[in-house]
Amino acid sequence: MGITLYGLIIGLIILLVFVAMVSIVYRSLRNGISPMPSSGAVRRAVAAEINSLNRVRTIVEAGSGWGTLAFTITRQGRKVRRDIEPKIIGLENSMVPLLFSQLMSVMLAEEMVTFVRRDIYRFSYRDADVVVCYLFPRAMQSLSMIFQEQLSIGTRIISICFALPGWVPEKVIVCEDMYHTRIYVYSASIVG
Repeated sequence: MGITLYGLIIGLIILLVFVAMVSIVYRSLRNGISPMPSSGAVRRAVAAEINSLNRVRTIVEAGSGWGTLAFTITRQGRKVRRDIEPKIIGLENSMVPLLFSQLMSVMLAEEMVTFVRRDIYRFSYRDADVVVCYLFPRAMQSLSMIFQEQLSIGTRIISICFALPGWVPEKVIVCEDMYHTRIYVYSASIVG
């Protein structure tokens, strides 16, 4: 009884899926959160908010996961923006979602979207015009201090679900999804 090519391929696929799942679980435990895509309604609301801003050249998504939010921001922006198309930098430290988003970026020929493996707590946000987050309370607490130190006055922070401790939002958008998800919009000039 020998191993067939078909059996070898199936075995390799099963092994790759297993390794990918272990990688996601491991990184989720280390990060304190799993890579969870936001709903379509939330992604469209974030994109609309960014499109309402002037002179946005660099958007940083802290914890970009599978890349769905970055792609929505880009697509929606092309529909309304007549000026410069902003570049989007997606930061992700979990390899499987990162590789998926990088592959999708190549397949969709998205030249203005880059996904990089970075620690969101060690990245320099100084050049960002907008920072987008869909994280969790402990991460927002840590980023609050980083943003206070690094962001220029007028830089916008858009946080899905979780408020930024110590900051007063300029506005709170309530989405019309099944969870009535809140999107908090901050300006670096308004610190509580």
